[in-house]
Amino acid sequence: MNVEVWTDFLQQNWLVIVIALVVLFIVLNLVKTMVKWVLAIVIVAGLLIYSGVSLEKIGEVVTTVKDETVDTIKSEAINVMLKEAKDAKYIKNTDGTYTVSTPNVSLVGEIGTETVEVTFKGIPVGEWKVNDSIITFIEIAQSNESTTSK
Repeated sequence: MNVEVWTDFLQQNWLVIVIALVVLFIVLNLVKTMVKWVLAIVIVAGLLIYSGVSLEKIGEVVTTVKDETVDTIKSEAINVMLKEAKDAKYIKNTDGTYTVSTPNVSLVGEIGTETVEVTFKGIPVGEWKVNDSIITFIEIAQSNESTTSK
């Protein structure tokens, strides 16, 4: 965001902002229920809308942050997956599914499908398409099982 735009906005609307902040502090100090948080959100939203920041822009920022976070978690999970591949255990279940697990990553998939459910550090991170990294991880886990069985 442009600093000059915010500076101009603050200079032109300082009185409205001060009044909104005073009302916000009064609401937060006097009202002791969930209503105070609803009122606080309404006041902040009103200021944002008044300042020209639209809910659409806020939604775009939230979506961008969410996408970046998911990509970061996915990247971290794949890195950990490949680092821990030598310790991976492959289990073929009787229902046609398989599980590949390490101390930090777990994959559950159905044999013949192109997706797996991924859990990273105990937290489900969604259904991923099987890519080269995941195939390599599964193959290493399978080879670990065959060397352990001998």
